[in-house]
Amino acid sequence: MKSIKVSLVAVGIATVGLFAFKGIQTGSIKGTVAPADAAVRVWALSGTDTLKAPVDKGAFELSGAKAGTYRVIVEAKPPYKNAAKDGVTVADGQPTDIGEIKLEQ
Repeated sequence: MKSIKVSLVAVGIATVGLFAFKGIQTGSIKGTVAPADAAVRVWALSGTDTLKAPVDKGAFELSGAKAGTYRVIVEAKPPYKNAAKDGVTVADGQPTDIGEIKLEQ
C-alpha cells in the first residue's frame, strides 16, 4: 500500500512538472529591400539579442525572435547606404512584416 502511494505521488509530481514549463515561442521579422540586389544581410538588435539573415532577391526573414522591440539594420552593398528601422515590435509566436525598406545611394 505504501509503495502505491509513493508511486502515485511520483506520477503526480512528474505530471505537474511536465506542464509547469511553457515552451519558448519565438516570432519572426520579415520584409523586403529595394533595390532587390542592393543589400547583403539584415540584422535585428534588441538588448543582448542579435539576429541576422541574408537578403535573397530583395526578401529577408529573421526567425527565432523573442518577444520585444527590435532595431532592424540593412547592410547595403556600395554605392548604397545602410538603413535602419527602429521600434519593430515582435509578439510571441507571431510573424512581423515590416514592409519595404528603400536604400539610398
